[in-house]
Amino acid sequence: MIRKYGSTVLGCVGVALWLTALFMLASAVQNSEKFTIWLPWILLVNIVGLLTLVVLLVGKLARLVRDFRRHVPGSRLKGRTVAIFSALAVAPILVVYYFSLQFLNRGIDSWFESEVSQGLIDTRELSHAALDVRVREFLQHTQFVARSLSGLSNFQLAASLDRQRRDSTAIEFTVVGAQARIIATSSDRPMDALPVPATDEMMLQLRRGRPYVSLDIDSVGGYLIRAAAPIEDSSSGPSVLIALYPVPQQLSQLADTVQRSYTSYASLVQKRQPLKFAFVLILSFVVLMSLIAAVYGAFSAAQRLVQPVQDLIAGTRAVAKGNYDTRLPLPGRDELGFLVTSFNDMTKRLGRAREETRRSQQAVEAERAGLAVILARLSTGVVSLEPDLKVRTANQAASAILGVDLEAAIGKPFDESISDSALFTQFLGAIKQRLQPEELDWREQIELLSDSGKRVLMCACTALPNDAGGAAGVVLVFDDITTLLQAQRDAAWGEVARRLAHEIKNPLTPIQLSAERMRRKFLGSMNAQDAQILERATHTIVAQVDAMKQMVNAFSEYARAPDMQFTRFDLNQLITEVVDLYRVQDSSAEMKLQLNPRLPLITADRMRIRQILNNLATNSLEALEGRIGACIEFETQLADEGQRHAASVAIVVTDNGPGFQKDLLGTVFDPYVTSKPKGTGLGLAIVKKIVEEHGGRIEADNQRSGGARVRVTLPLGDSARSAGTREPRKGEHRRERV
Repeated sequence: MIRKYGSTVLGCVGVALWLTALFMLASAVQNSEKFTIWLPWILLVNIVGLLTLVVLLVGKLARLVRDFRRHVPGSRLKGRTVAIFSALAVAPILVVYYFSLQFLNRGIDSWFESEVSQGLIDTRELSHAALDVRVREFLQHTQFVARSLSGLSNFQLAASLDRQRRDSTAIEFTVVGAQARIIATSSDRPMDALPVPATDEMMLQLRRGRPYVSLDIDSVGGYLIRAAAPIEDSSSGPSVLIALYPVPQQLSQLADTVQRSYTSYASLVQKRQPLKFAFVLILSFVVLMSLIAAVYGAFSAAQRLVQPVQDLIAGTRAVAKGNYDTRLPLPGRDELGFLVTSFNDMTKRLGRAREETRRSQQAVEAERAGLAVILARLSTGVVSLEPDLKVRTANQAASAILGVDLEAAIGKPFDESISDSALFTQFLGAIKQRLQPEELDWREQIELLSDSGKRVLMCACTALPNDAGGAAGVVLVFDDITTLLQAQRDAAWGEVARRLAHEIKNPLTPIQLSAERMRRKFLGSMNAQDAQILERATHTIVAQVDAMKQMVNAFSEYARAPDMQFTRFDLNQLITEVVDLYRVQDSSAEMKLQLNPRLPLITADRMRIRQILNNLATNSLEALEGRIGACIEFETQLADEGQRHAASVAIVVTDNGPGFQKDLLGTVFDPYVTSKPKGTGLGLAIVKKIVEEHGGRIEADNQRSGGARVRVTLPLGDSARSAGTREPRKGEHRRERV
């Protein structure tokens, strides 16, 4: 409050003091005595007012300089406005001050010119001459009356005095004898008024024989002429006639006025330089206060003009920062007020537009968030590309299918710079061949080769329209249908196996029995050569029938619906038992164990797990047949070593054999796919079927050092088994480049 109204109060005090000084000066100029008394107070009031305005002006200047250095909006405009207003106000004041000084000096000097001084002297001499004429006339008349009174007695003197007084303009005649004794008197003044006594100076001058005359001032301020003449031959001894004559009122006033003017002029002559200094000093103070007040007024006017501009600049910056609720105070109904009103209307419209935009953005973000949730939950990979083939969006499924973190590549070109993996490179090659500008809508099946085998992707592409009607990019939608195709093949092979087992197994037993019966019936009645032929033929028939029975049993095993008996057992112990059995039966290959001692008990069908181990060991032994230094290694692992409770365990079987053929790597789990001359091609297919029945996964690949590797992942319990059938998802959110 003090800071806000302090300068206003000081300004009002300064202006009030200034006006007071001017009023006192105007009042004192008319009276020299008052001017002499009030001069110190006038100077004091001027100094106080001047200091007040100087303090205010210094504060305004300091604030302007500070704003200018801080680059406050409007400070430069305010400085220019103050400079212009100050120049317009100061220049006329300085001109007036200069000419006022000239007029003041010349005016005061004109008061004391020689003509004026001589005129006053001449006027004074003229008034004195007029009075001297009157004095001589009255002196001569007194001498005449004194001569007429010679020889008269005292009684006659009184009558003669009355007559002479009435015949003249005298107001009093008095005859004074020795020792200033009044002998006779005649006066027109009141009776209580005493006659004018004779003075020593008068008597002395008369004794010297010279007449006496003087000019006196009466009690009412007029002039009186006193004359005295001796009376010769007086009967009462030496006597003197004292006469008192009035000076005419007009002559008295003129003489008095001339005398006062001359005296005042003489006094002013002595005060000429101090008076000029005092007037110049007071004028300088008044002009200086006027200058400071004009500059201060320039600051106030500039502030009033610049304030709306500063408000507009501040409001514009606030709007530029996004504050559309800015409202400026209305300075008036002039052009600036119209501009401020237009600005406020604009901010209102911008605020409404921003609110509408915000609601639209919220709706878009809600739809985008819903789409993001949908894309994140899709098992199908979705990738959107810009027209320049930069990644715009990608979901988690796309990254999981291609084995590349596409979400981290948003905004980057969709090329080998994202990843140099073989699978992603093959996918890029297949996609870029089909991304032609003239044909962007297509759907095809793409086959890729990975370390784990052949991957089949069903890929679809569609163009994104834009406002111009062209393509704003493309959307790639792809899904890994390898498992689906494998499941279809498994279902087909299962159906084939069931039909083969039904159609083939029925005639095998009659064929074997018929061959054995023929051998027993005809072998004894034949000669040696025919008997040998019959023996070989029937033996071949029985052997092939046994082989076909084994194949039919394998088909039956593959096509049979699972009848699982789940129990909790120690997997390491079961692996040790199977390996010890093979060590005893076949010592051609070294079998190593790397079992995790922290492996918990698992819940599974013990007989089916043993069958998995037997099939894997048999496959490895058949692949290592005839190889020197053959080695088979069984290893158990916790699927997630870093977790407190592992959800699954892994069985890894490796050998140092030739490994899987690359062209068969993606189909090793299909029925009748084998590279061994004695293999049926159903071993790994049955293993895969058993693993899937347990809710696990199986993978086959080749080691970098050589040899095959099969990894079987089995769940620990029922909850893990049900979760193992679902693809684990990452908890990351989709990122999108805008």
